[in-house]
Amino acid sequence: MSRYGDFARDPCPYVILNDTGAAFAMGAIGGGIWHMVKGAKNSPRGERIIGAVTAVKARAPVLGGNFAVWGGLFSTFDCAFKSIRQKEDPWNVIASGFLTGGVLAARGGLAASAKSAALGGLILALFEGITIASTRIMTPASPPIIQMN
Repeated sequence: MSRYGDFARDPCPYVILNDTGAAFAMGAIGGGIWHMVKGAKNSPRGERIIGAVTAVKARAPVLGGNFAVWGGLFSTFDCAFKSIRQKEDPWNVIASGFLTGGVLAARGGLAASAKSAALGGLILALFEGITIASTRIMTPASPPIIQMN
């Protein structure tokens, strides 16, 4: 059983494609909302709807693509670690966040890549720590086992 209790999880190649598409959709929808408000706000009175639509058409797909790259890289690294280590634990997620952050910042040089990798690993470590802590807090204690002699 995986740590998430997910028995019906698809094999890794499908997971990568699924996560990439889901990340694109999240980025495009969230970016659409964000840029619609921003485009309407920055347009002159009487042209707010046109400004909002133009901003969404120009920027939402870009943000969706950025999210898709992040999601695809993260999922690829996570699947690679699951395959190499033959186990599914928080260390895979943390290492995937570390490598994803580093790879995405590689164009900025070694210092930027190292900083982004450390930040990616730290953020995913915080997420995993919060998930583990909340699971322990929310899980009811098992009743004591009474043995009859």
